[in-house]
Amino acid sequence: MAMAPLHGCPTAATAPPPLLPSSASISAFIASDPALTLLHTRCASMAHLRQLHAALVKSGLARDPIAASRAVAFCAGPERDVSYAERIVRHHPRPNSFMWNTVIRALSDGARPDAALALFVEMLGSPTPPDRRTLPSLLSACARLGLDGGAGAGSALHGMALKLGLAGDAYVRNAAIAMYASRGAADEALALFGECPEFDVVACNSAIVALARAGRVDEAREVFDGMPERTVATWSAMVGAYARAARPGEALALFSAMQAGGVEPNANVLVTVLGCCAALGALEQGAWAHAYIDRHGVTMMNALVVTALVDMYCKCGAVDKAREVFDAARSQQGLAKLSSWNSMMQGLAVHGQWREAITLFSEMKSHGLRPDNVTFIAVLTAYGHAGMPDEAKAAFASMASEHGVEPGIEHYGCLVDALARAGRLQEAEEAILAMPVAPDAAVWGALLSSCRLHGDADRGARAAREAVRCDPRDSGAYVLAASVAAGKGEGNAAAGVRGRMREAGVGKVPGCSMIEVNGVVHEFVS
Repeated sequence: MAMAPLHGCPTAATAPPPLLPSSASISAFIASDPALTLLHTRCASMAHLRQLHAALVKSGLARDPIAASRAVAFCAGPERDVSYAERIVRHHPRPNSFMWNTVIRALSDGARPDAALALFVEMLGSPTPPDRRTLPSLLSACARLGLDGGAGAGSALHGMALKLGLAGDAYVRNAAIAMYASRGAADEALALFGECPEFDVVACNSAIVALARAGRVDEAREVFDGMPERTVATWSAMVGAYARAARPGEALALFSAMQAGGVEPNANVLVTVLGCCAALGALEQGAWAHAYIDRHGVTMMNALVVTALVDMYCKCGAVDKAREVFDAARSQQGLAKLSSWNSMMQGLAVHGQWREAITLFSEMKSHGLRPDNVTFIAVLTAYGHAGMPDEAKAAFASMASEHGVEPGIEHYGCLVDALARAGRLQEAEEAILAMPVAPDAAVWGALLSSCRLHGDADRGARAAREAVRCDPRDSGAYVLAASVAAGKGEGNAAAGVRGRMREAGVGKVPGCSMIEVNGVVHEFVS
């Protein structure tokens, strides 16, 4: 693996320097006009901006690039109106690079990264060429758009940077590394990482992300261990790498090392850690993270933490504690997002508290929330676990007709499970055969499991054949099929299933249980 030499001082190349440095001449120009002076010193809202911009248009100063730049900079600020800034740029007779770059950066950082690329195309048709401040924002937009919308554009932008001689700029290079990392293109990211002339913590962080997304977690750890200096983003990237690779124990061990090193975790790290605690059933460690969050007021800053806490407590069996967190967040405007409601309903559903789950579902509308596909998985799970197949059918039917949510394969799986659990095996099988999409092994497995429970060997054999056809490596289907046959007294058939399993080279997945003692999770494998 090509790596940059880890020596020298960190560059901390996170963003280019200010785009429009003040100067005596610019200050004098601003002071020469009352509208410009007010825009620079007193403008506090878009309503003020529109009035001042109208005065600039009336006086003719709006055609001056410096005056227009000040209006653009204000509109592109946080919680402002970047669309207004776009219109200023598009209607200006000669927008300068600051105007183009400011709006492109605002679009890239906002809800419309695709619009940043569209505006860049217009910039290419103007007399103003892109520069070192243009490309990082565009590469960031491609990273946010992901594989579907930004992969080809990101590579093309990197090629443009090479052609323009800008690829060696630290900001452009780091943005390109992050862009390749966002789509798991580890080799491309590492090739650029190897070109860093000195240690660059931002480039290292992006390299860790790239390797993690490509499944090369141990290589990511090599980069991490070789860094002479780390930021909280570095620790977050490496903890996230372990979590993404389903190695939650190592993620928690690294988090402990982070704490021992005196590094203050941010909300991203805490969300990841809570997810790992949920995966391991590590209630004690999750409760410690919750106490840390409360001490530092993180819940007041990040609604994602609320969802992570609810999910962790539910998966660790502490449903009452999850409900406390949820209710406290619900009382604070904006903290209980739809994801928090979904996690709480799902937790209640799988723990048999179906009435509470359905009550929450009924309350969503009064809180201005619309159910999504995840919401209905929780609702169908609640009815299924409660043995209420008719209610599950009604909820399933209402998805598209009343809520505009098209059922997916997971919803069909929940419906089949609800019907099959209640012993309505024929109806469950008919639901599978009527699916508009091909059922997967999980759907057939739901039927197979209930066939075993209710002693329907013939239907169970059909379900087993289909489950194995969908996923020949799924040991669970073989085991359930053998169990169904054995339960009916057909020992030879059960032995034949186990023989086919051996012939296919499928091993039985060992049973595993975990217990937490003094904050340490111990795993036992049968």
